[in-house]
Amino acid sequence: MSGIMTSPPLSSHSRFGQRIRRRYESQLNLLPRGIPDHAAMALAYDALQSQGLDASAALRTTRQLVLERLLVLDCDEQASLRQVTEAMTDLAEFALDKAFAVAHQVLDQSHGVPRTPSGERAELWIVGMGKLGARELNVSSDIDLIYVYDQDGETTGDAQGRGRISNQEYFAKAVRAIYGLIGDTTEHGFVFRVDLALRPNGNSGPPAVSLGALEEYFHVQGREWERFAWLKSRVVAPLNVVKDGSAQALRSVVLPFVFRRYLDYNVFDSLRILHRQIRDHASKRSTGRPERANDVKLSRGGIREIEFIVQLLQVVRGGQFPELRTRPTLGALPRLANAGLMPQATAQALAEAYVFLRRVEHRIQYLDDQQTHVLPTQDDDLNWIASALGYPSSCSFLHQLDTYRELVAQEFDILLGGGADKDCKGCNGAKPSSSAPGFDELLEQLPENFRARVAAWRDHPRVLALRDESRTRLIRLVARTAQWVREGTVSEEAAVRIADWIEPLLRRESYLALLLERPNVHERLLRLLGAARWPARYLLLHPGVIDELASSDMLEERFSAAEFEKELNHRRASLASTGEDDDETLLNLLRRAHHAEVFRTLARDLEGRLTVEEVADDLSSLAEAVLRVTTRWCWDRLKTRHRESPQFAIIAYGKLGGKELGYGSDLDIVFVYCDDDERAPEVYANLVRKLINWLTVKTGEGDVYEIDTALRPNGNAGLLITSFDAYANYQQQRGSNTAWTWEHQAMTRARFVLGDDALRQRFDAIRKAVIVAPRQAPDLKLEIDAMRNRVRAAHPTKAGQFDVKHSPGGMIDAEFAIQYLVLSQAAQHPELIDNVGNIALLERAETAGLLPAGVGHAAAGAYRELRRVQHRARLNEEPTQVPASELQEQSNAVLALWQAVFGTAGH
Repeated sequence: MSGIMTSPPLSSHSRFGQRIRRRYESQLNLLPRGIPDHAAMALAYDALQSQGLDASAALRTTRQLVLERLLVLDCDEQASLRQVTEAMTDLAEFALDKAFAVAHQVLDQSHGVPRTPSGERAELWIVGMGKLGARELNVSSDIDLIYVYDQDGETTGDAQGRGRISNQEYFAKAVRAIYGLIGDTTEHGFVFRVDLALRPNGNSGPPAVSLGALEEYFHVQGREWERFAWLKSRVVAPLNVVKDGSAQALRSVVLPFVFRRYLDYNVFDSLRILHRQIRDHASKRSTGRPERANDVKLSRGGIREIEFIVQLLQVVRGGQFPELRTRPTLGALPRLANAGLMPQATAQALAEAYVFLRRVEHRIQYLDDQQTHVLPTQDDDLNWIASALGYPSSCSFLHQLDTYRELVAQEFDILLGGGADKDCKGCNGAKPSSSAPGFDELLEQLPENFRARVAAWRDHPRVLALRDESRTRLIRLVARTAQWVREGTVSEEAAVRIADWIEPLLRRESYLALLLERPNVHERLLRLLGAARWPARYLLLHPGVIDELASSDMLEERFSAAEFEKELNHRRASLASTGEDDDETLLNLLRRAHHAEVFRTLARDLEGRLTVEEVADDLSSLAEAVLRVTTRWCWDRLKTRHRESPQFAIIAYGKLGGKELGYGSDLDIVFVYCDDDERAPEVYANLVRKLINWLTVKTGEGDVYEIDTALRPNGNAGLLITSFDAYANYQQQRGSNTAWTWEHQAMTRARFVLGDDALRQRFDAIRKAVIVAPRQAPDLKLEIDAMRNRVRAAHPTKAGQFDVKHSPGGMIDAEFAIQYLVLSQAAQHPELIDNVGNIALLERAETAGLLPAGVGHAAAGAYRELRRVQHRARLNEEPTQVPASELQEQSNAVLALWQAVFGTAGH
């Protein structure tokens, strides 16, 4: 009976594989079975050397064995993309390490050891760029290398003291020797094609550069495209340096060059130009060779566009989002999605496209071991690629290829496809020019008030100091703004305000780039500035927050304390992983996160998505989250801490206690502890001082909150932090040192905002005891009325005007009336004990029969409207005094409340 016919393995079609099997048939078994790794390569390399091959031949033969193995595993056994690329990366690292060792041994014999000024051996770091740095190397890829040594100096010379040369000369010889061992083509081929063009000053620069020279180059000459190149950089050899971490000094130089402190939209144009050059080059290569248009790397929708999408978002945001600083493309995509920089579905789709295109690329290269990314024109080769990817025919494969490339191209065009050039009719033709006529032509297009404001820029020093590129951006932004004013999209007042806002920021040119690249951000910013005056002041202090306007979902969301804390802790962990979590960095991280959340709430507020009460709830929740995070971080960094978790609590009073926090409100808080350890008073005092400093100190990013601790026992004369027992005794009138009536009024709005449940329960018990304590109602009335008169005398109102807070019938009257009702009636009416806010307490008091029918409800509505008027006036930087007739109804409702509670008219 004849044997069953079986199809040959898919890998057998590879002409490269056929050559390797013919030439190295007897040596294929030297590489242990499975995915090749460092250990397997070392065994094969040692075995080859034992057969008499020198280092050069052994490395090249090892390379051939590894690639033949990957061909089989990839095409016949469906190895994953990650397994293949990591094996290729391991091969590069292994080969470079061996070549490094050989080169140094020879050079040390001739010239001695290179020494630093302190006498230690100078180190050479081989920096892998691109896919090598990201551990995602192709099967037929070249490797982009940069050689950096730690310090200048001189070698010690040979055994007789001869042959001394500078460290730079020594390492230049090492670079040439390593290249010969890795990159030269011999009878055994090569190990890797080596490209050194990415080094400082390109091919005209020295083969190896000192760390100090590299840092100076970054500061003086470093170009935008080089930031993308260094994004994936990694020291790949020698392996002992990689393992002992001694090359970390390089990372401290590279990080601030790649990732800037502020959002950096200037890189859009740089990457767009780079992409255009690559496309132009690919187009020239395919002229007369139409088959080259099917380049899965460089053509439209290819691998390079996915990499550009990812790298652009990383470089723009990585300075503020340390979690984005990862090298592999597939590792970065989910991080971008988690940071809200692209939808999860988009990240997943781009990841699938990337894996598909990379697997296609590998099969193209398996055919002949050529560094090409162009689909073959021979039908049998194309059919083989389709089969090796699991497709029944080349037609179905090409259909899937087109689908993925179109997806990638669309996402690329959305992000970086030159959208800034087509957003504005009439501003495309703006040319870089330093002369006045450019501005004069622009001024003719502007409405009157906007024209007068922009005309002042003609001779403004900041405008004249702009680079031509940035001046062109400014002209185009102004022209686009004017177009929107003419179309009625935004108001002229908003246009004038954006001019006021942007003028002081002209030296920080990235904001011009941001607005030009993101027309949706530009338009939303104009609407926001047109809605009120205060936002412009806030944005001038914290301009980076305007990037929050790029999110289409932002206006529909609400503040989430859990997400806020999770994100901050995640960013701190990311900073810690790179050794960047120093105090200053964390202070700025807190400030940026806080300012961004305040701005999100402000944008939702001005767009009418939130009520005044919802704004106050979100701002209060944000303050509590900031207190929790800051306390945790300060405790972790407190050198004197004596326990894992502090037995410590924060009590909020005033606006935060009543959940009525506004923009720019300070925090009235009191600190207490419950800890019997003898070190506790000093430890918690240190914690509070550190906490207050972290919240109030002004850094380059501003501050977070002003802190007021005047409501602590004995006010400003008292201790900054108090034990829980002392706090309870003071509030509950035990001992000679006790609280005043106004402090008990404040207790009605007090709220526990930080600490464990046991401390919370203890505070709630203290607060309840204070509120329900027996009091003489007539005495209480007199004291509260006297306090109200003192407050009013300190805030006089002009005749015929009504101050929404301080005038008779204003907010203070309502608040004092509620406090009296709580302190005098809560013992008999426990529903008044809870700190549920003034409006809810008025409704409860009326329901309990403590107010005539309708009085509490009317006062609640009046109080809500007074808060709204106050809120809008502060947003627009207007006085809170209005003509008395405008709020007569609300004033009367509050005066009726005062009359019902105190039995006197509110004079």
